Amino acid sequence: MEFIDQLLLFIISLAANVLSAFSGGGAGLIQLPALIFLGLPFVVALATHKVASVALGIGATVRHLSAGGLEKRLSLFILATGLPGVVLGALVIVDIPGRSAEIALGVLTAGLGLYSWLHPGLGQEEVVIHRDSTGLAVGGLVLFVIGALNGSLTSGTGLFVTLWLVRWFGLDYRRAVAYTLVLVGVFWNGTGALTLGLLAEIRWEWLPALLLGSLLGGYLGAHLAIKKGSRWIKRAFELLTLVIGIKLMAG
Repeated sequence: MEFIDQLLLFIISLAANVLSAFSGGGAGLIQLPALIFLGLPFVVALATHKVASVALGIGATVRHLSAGGLEKRLSLFILATGLPGVVLGALVIVDIPGRSAEIALGVLTAGLGLYSWLHPGLGQEEVVIHRDSTGLAVGGLVLFVIGALNGSLTSGTGLFVTLWLVRWFGLDYRRAVAYTLVLVGVFWNGTGALTLGLLAEIRWEWLPALLLGSLLGGYLGAHLAIKKGSRWIKRAFELLTLVIGIKLMAG
């Protein structure tokens, strides 16, 4: 690639991943269309993006873990229920009509923002709920479905995980974003990247700029999230989900 192309990729990746790490997801819904616009076929763009998105998780992990660790039991639960869905989604993506999937994802994403906006107190304080057998079963099933969406579409589905952790398990937005960026960013996206890498081409020459932008963007966005707290994260989450949802539905 020409230097100007690498610079453009870096700027797009940095901006997308700062927003994603601050609001709890959404990088893929900005970065993936950019890769397609620059000439990559959908599946190749998705596989390339998945590899780069792991750097977002690594950058955010470094910052979030320095501010306090994650609960081991909940972390393992998110991985155990979500990772099988990621693999399943990556295996079936080639059979899903792209435009239909985009419209459905747009409706769901905008719905997340509206739901959060209509509940002002949502995710402002952490309350431990739904940790009994029934609550974990429902929570795990939804995480599996979100994992399937993550594997088949984009890492923008991290927004779904963020809101689900807030709504169902009672996390505040700051903690939910930390779980999403560390577990979804590194492990879900890493599994998706590996699965798609076995099924489709990865455009390796595009990755240096994408990886650098993702790594720096993940760290900077996580730093902002820790400093600003749940109230600002909630507003960013609502704005990003509405904008991205409308964009996906409009095409």
